Amino acid sequence: MTLISDINLFKRNPQLVAGTLLFLAGFIAIMGIITAEIFYPYKYTTSDSMISDLGSTHPSNDITIHPSAIIFNLTMIIVGIMALISAYFMFLLYKKLIFNISFSLFGIGVLGVGIFPGNVKILHPIFALITFISGGIAAIASSKIIESPYSHISLCIGGVSLLFLVSASFFIPILGGGGTERWIVYPLIVWSIGFGTYLLGTNARLKK
Repeated sequence: MTLISDINLFKRNPQLVAGTLLFLAGFIAIMGIITAEIFYPYKYTTSDSMISDLGSTHPSNDITIHPSAIIFNLTMIIVGIMALISAYFMFLLYKKLIFNISFSLFGIGVLGVGIFPGNVKILHPIFALITFISGGIAAIASSKIIESPYSHISLCIGGVSLLFLVSASFFIPILGGGGTERWIVYPLIVWSIGFGTYLLGTNARLKK
């Protein structure tokens, strides 16, 4: 009976669904990247290696499907789908155009990164850029629909991500290409987990 009650609760509570999906998407993204790094067959460093190298056969450019590529690409596809489903339930919760559009594009971008790995020269950079830009905007826009202090935290997180994106040429000599990209991507993953936690926590308060 408890399981049935939980399922029914999810069906009639979009906030609970969106929060759960966001939290799990962030968790899966982090653990998927870490696991893919473990199985990457070539030299891989945080400073010099891009995150998306995990999803392709770079630098060998052969056709071998390495475990790291399968893990990373599947992770991005799953996370992208979860983000898109979450975006639908977010639309039911918040009728905020900038947030809804940017968050939906964020999900599309992550999904595209998984479908088109780093060795797909044209499409992969496009979807990666969509992910970076829309994710930062979504984090900033979310600050207008949630309460403080997380509204201020979201604003800062989105700002940090976009700052490193637009100033990449400045930070790359200091942090390397991989390090700079991680300052763009990891804040968005942290924001996803935090936003999901916020929604779940808010839902718990509403139940009391």
